[in-house]
Amino acid sequence: MSKIRLGIVGLGKIARDQHLGAIEATDGIELTAVASRNAKLEGVHCFHDIDEMLASGVELDAISLCTPPQGRFAQAKAAIEAGKHVMLEKPPGATLSEVFALEKLAKAKGLSLFATWHSRGAAGVEPARALLAKRKIKSASVAWKEDVRHWHPGQAWIWEPGGLGVFDPGINALSIVTRIMPETFHLTHSDLTIPSNRAAPIAANLTFETASGLPIAAEFDWRQTGPQTWDIRVETEEGSVVLTHGGSRLIVDGEAQIVEEDREYRNLYRDFVALVSKGESDTDFSPLVHVADAFMLGRRIETEAFED
Repeated sequence: MSKIRLGIVGLGKIARDQHLGAIEATDGIELTAVASRNAKLEGVHCFHDIDEMLASGVELDAISLCTPPQGRFAQAKAAIEAGKHVMLEKPPGATLSEVFALEKLAKAKGLSLFATWHSRGAAGVEPARALLAKRKIKSASVAWKEDVRHWHPGQAWIWEPGGLGVFDPGINALSIVTRIMPETFHLTHSDLTIPSNRAAPIAANLTFETASGLPIAAEFDWRQTGPQTWDIRVETEEGSVVLTHGGSRLIVDGEAQIVEEDREYRNLYRDFVALVSKGESDTDFSPLVHVADAFMLGRRIETEAFED
C-alpha cells in the first residue's frame, strides 16, 4: 500500500510536541497538509481550517484531529463524509452521543476511525495486562497528579463544558486501567472539586467496583507542584504490580521490569497505518464512559477561584 497522505487539524502544543515527530518516524504515512487558525508549517499545504483543507483539492487519505474536543464532532463528520479515515486525539469527543454517532458514520462509509489512547502505548501497559490476567487481584489504586499551569498554560477550553478539566489527564489513567484489568468495573462514588470561577473540576476522587466486587480507587489532581505523579498500583495475592511514569515503568513485586523512553505516539501512528491497511476501526470509548459517569454521579465540592 502507498503511503497514507495525512492532514492534521490543529497545530498546537500536542501536535508539535508529539504528533509531528511520530509521523516522521512512522513508515507508511506522510504529513501532507495542516489546518490551523494561528500557525503554519513549512513544506506542507497550509489551510485556515478543515473545511478549507477538504475543499482545496489537495489529495488526502486521512485526517488526524488534534483540536479540543468541543467542536471536534463537526470536524470528524466533515472528514468522514469527504471519504477520509480519521484519527481522534484523546478524549475522542465532548459527549458519548457524538463519538457513537461518528463510529456509526465511519462504519457506514467503510472508513477507519481510531479513537486513540496514547497512554495505552506506554511500554509497561501490555506486560502488566498479561501478568494480571494470570494473578488473583485484590484491589487497585490510581494517583494521577500534575501541574496544570505547566502542561496546559492558558488553555481556557480545558475549563469549559466539554473540556473535562482534570479528567483531560485523568482519562489517560482510565485508559490504562480499562486495558490492564481482566474485569470490567463501574463507578460507585465521585467527588469533583471545582474552582468557583471554572466549569470543570481541578481534582476528583473516584471509587469503582469490579464485576466481582473488588475495589478500585482513583485520585486525580491538577494542583501538584514539583515532581509529577502518574502511578497505578494493583495489589494481587502474589504481590504488587505497579505502573509509574504514566505506564513507561513497570515494577513487579518490588523489582523494576521495564524502563523505556516515550514511544506512545509512534505506537499510535503505527497502529493507525495498520488499521487503515486492514480496513478496520478501533473505537473503544470505555475511558470516556467512566468520565461521563463521574460527572453524572459527581458530588460538587467548590474551592477557591483558580487563575492561570
